[in-house]
Amino acid sequence: MPIYEFYCKDCHTVYKFFSRTVNTEKIPNCPNCKDVKLKRNVSIFASISKRNEEGGEDADMPPMDESKMEQAMAMLARDADKIDEDDPRQAANLMRKLSDATGLKMGPGMEEALSRMERGEDPEKIEEEMGDLLEEEEPFLFDEQKRSVAKPKPKPKVDDTLYDL
Repeated sequence: MPIYEFYCKDCHTVYKFFSRTVNTEKIPNCPNCKDVKLKRNVSIFASISKRNEEGGEDADMPPMDESKMEQAMAMLARDADKIDEDDPRQAANLMRKLSDATGLKMGPGMEEALSRMERGEDPEKIEEEMGDLLEEEEPFLFDEQKRSVAKPKPKPKVDDTLYDL
């Protein structure tokens, strides 16, 4: 019995909805605004979710296209089994495909590390040299983050009420 999160841009709030079945189609109206359709939030990666729980800045991620993310994850699962772990170019290619499929753009540090892998450099050497930078930087940038670097959008409110979907 899943719990889905939806975002209302009008009241800048995330709402949680409980469903008795897996329901990827239904989009509820905002409990506060009443006549505004919400947008489904998607959990991207476990590591991002973990940082959210620790109070990281990823908690205010904009909503994403769930079908696009599901297709990207299926592609990643399918292609990850086929790569040669000893070839950094193949791993870099898989990351590029993931970025293209999801529409997520990489941060400058991640972009540099990926470019070095595409040239065939050893990933362990790259991590040794860039590890601190990569840990401090957001791995992916959203369009909103690129446009408004100087003025970050405040985190959305989170309504902890569990609504029925």
